[in-house]
Amino acid sequence: MVDPKNQECFAGYQDLEVPSPMTFSQGKVRDVFFFDDELVISTSDRISAFDRILGLVAFKGEILNRLSIFWFDRTSDIMRNHYLATVSPRAILARKCRVIPVEVVVRGYLTGSAWRDYRAGRSVSGIELPPGMRFNEQFAEPLITPSTKEADGLHDRPCSREEVLAAGVVDEQTWDEIEAKAIELYTRGVEVVAANGLILVDTKYEFGIADGELYLIDEIHTPDSSRFWYADTYAELFRAGDKQRKLDKEYLRQWLMDQGYQGDGRPPSIPDEVYHEVSTRYQRAFEEITGTEFRPQSTSSESEKRKVLSFLSERQDET
Repeated sequence: MVDPKNQECFAGYQDLEVPSPMTFSQGKVRDVFFFDDELVISTSDRISAFDRILGLVAFKGEILNRLSIFWFDRTSDIMRNHYLATVSPRAILARKCRVIPVEVVVRGYLTGSAWRDYRAGRSVSGIELPPGMRFNEQFAEPLITPSTKEADGLHDRPCSREEVLAAGVVDEQTWDEIEAKAIELYTRGVEVVAANGLILVDTKYEFGIADGELYLIDEIHTPDSSRFWYADTYAELFRAGDKQRKLDKEYLRQWLMDQGYQGDGRPPSIPDEVYHEVSTRYQRAFEEITGTEFRPQSTSSESEKRKVLSFLSERQDET
């Protein structure tokens, strides 16, 4: 792994840097540039917790972008995805789709919010689970547990298949296709990471429509969208009722909670050592998910911006 100390981080773009008259939007992590039927999506090193952007983590954007490309390539036989080309180590050209406003969460194990609902006697996204299940137990078949996509600052809300259809988000035939593809994608993810000693515990997918066809969009099987455990200790820890060893994306969030911060008021000052540890964990996740060594391809913020802004200008001229 690469020592994150003294590494330049990429904060993203400012409005004034965007070629006129291009439309531009900025999320917590990603910056998006809009053409008529395409997008350029740039993944920054910004990191957020409790819906607040808190700082920058070396290599984070590049790792997330390259992981999604890795998975788009390995699942393209299952369904279409919005990835068209690599623009830079942190940016891709993607097909513009009408986003279906539902996160499709696939769960292979009873953990996280599903466990909290089950323990409280509630259904899990409208699914009644059998009695007597244990913490972190594997389901006989993966569950699909959708959640609403809420505006920034609001928490997504679990919902059922019936609620999705009743709301008219999509028709039943499209939702059936989404469910079938989500299970196939999850199954492929399970198979790929098992070869590297990992368990894909649960993950979320997002879908969109373009030219009447269903597309996989956003990111796929990254540490930000998925939960991974180590396979070699799963059975022993499950029998003992203990927490599983995991590729931990929640290090910063847990550090903040240990300081007594959970999103209200001013966040505590975060030492560089914490950001460095987060970077190391992202690098480890890349290596253990892909089975390859992480070697940064993005050399500097200046070269990254030059490459992407040049691509945008050339694309504008073409269109």
